[in-house]
Order: sequence, then C-alpha cells, then structure tokens
Amino acid sequence: MAFVTSEELLATLVPIAVYWIYSGMYVMFESRFEKYKLHSKKEEEEKNLVSRKEVFKAVLCHQVMSIAINLFTYAVTREKDGEASPKKSLTLLLLAEQLVIAMVVIDTWSFFVHWYLHQNKFLYKHLHVPHHRLVVPYSFGGQYMHPIEGFLDTMGGTLAVLLSGMSPRTAMFFSSFTILKLVDDHCGMKLPGNPFYLFFNNNSAYHDVHHQLYGTKYNFSVYFDIWDRILGTYMPYSLEKRPDGGLEVRRADQEHKKD
Repeated sequence: MAFVTSEELLATLVPIAVYWIYSGMYVMFESRFEKYKLHSKKEEEEKNLVSRKEVFKAVLCHQVMSIAINLFTYAVTREKDGEASPKKSLTLLLLAEQLVIAMVVIDTWSFFVHWYLHQNKFLYKHLHVPHHRLVVPYSFGGQYMHPIEGFLDTMGGTLAVLLSGMSPRTAMFFSSFTILKLVDDHCGMKLPGNPFYLFFNNNSAYHDVHHQLYGTKYNFSVYFDIWDRILGTYMPYSLEKRPDGGLEVRRADQEHKKD
C-alpha cells in the first residue's frame, strides 16, 4: 500500500498552490489598486515589524509542516483498501452537510484558539505576537505565524475534514476555499464585487480591525461572527475614503486616534 494516494497528495498540495497563486495576484496588481487599499504603502513600511522576505520564508516553513501533518493524517486514517474512508455516494445533501460541519468546526476551533492566545499573556507574547507584527496585513501574510500556532491552525483544518467525513477530493476543494478566504481576509483591500464581502460579514475590513492596536481583542471569527457576538468581542466598523487616496477602516462605535 502506498504511503500516499494521488488524491491525498492533491488534497495536500493544491491548497498551497492556490495560496500562492491568489496572494500573488494581489501582490502583482496592488500598485494598480491603490484606491481600494485599506492602508498606504507608507503605513506598511512604518508600522509592520517584519519584512516581506521574512514573512515569505516563514510561510514556506509553515506549509512544509502542514504538508507533513496532512500526509501523515491521511496515512493513519486510510482504510486497508487504500481509501481514506468507506465510499459513499456523494449527494448534494451530503456535500452540503459536510461543508456546514467543516465550516462550523474550523470557525469554532480557530475562534477559541485565537481568542485564548489573546487572553493568556504568556501565550500571546511567545506564540501569537509574530502574526501581529503585521499591523498592515497583506495577502501572503495570512499564514505568517509562530510554528506552534501554525500546528494548531493546521489541526483545525484536519479536524474539520475528519469530523465532516470528507473524501480527499472534497477536502481539496474545501481547503482551497478556506485558503482563498484566509488570503482575502489579509489582502488589505476592498475590491468592488468581491464575493467575500457579499456573503460574509467577516472580510478583509473586519479582520483589519483585529490587526490594529485598538482592535486586537476584537473580531476573531473566520466565517461567522456568532462567537464574536456571543463573547462580546464583535467590533463594528465603517469604511471611509482617505484624503490621500484609498480606504480607511474605522471602528463604528467611536472615533479612534491614529495609531
């Protein structure tokens, strides 16, 4: 029996390719989209505490680790006949059920891991601070994090696939969608017609609030904002045009001082 099947390999590698292709598109065209950016290039240079080169290298390390975790998980959960689980005919109803379960698992797991990393001062200082060195987020910075936090992040996706009963093929598409959402949440832009703004309250502006100094204890959610609302960590925001061009995310409850 092979250590990994072709579908398992695709389910592991395709989302990573999606990450770099989609984030690369934002990088390639960001100079043409200045009027849609939530921060200026000057803000990025002044506020961010890590270079893009360092972020790039750290993300590659994170992805190598996630490849190892995912392939190992497939290997130990695969049935003797080489399938990850007994075959079921994938009806639209079953697919919808799997997607809902997976999204709820990721949303819940990610929220509480993220929330607790902010509540525990030791963990925040030693594990989560690296991600917040990006005060001005950009597309390929979504997976920039401490290796231990990266492990926890990867486990959220792994649990979502296992608990929902997805096949590797379905997991490939779901994980790719999750990656698209992650990249978009960190892209630092609000492009017109962006479907993530149409279907999710949690979007790049929503998450941008969390990366600002005034919002680090708010807006933790990934897909749904229900946990933020239940635990009182939801912060509404408004988008306003900057005098020098582009957009600015402002907390809607009161004016804040410039960081």
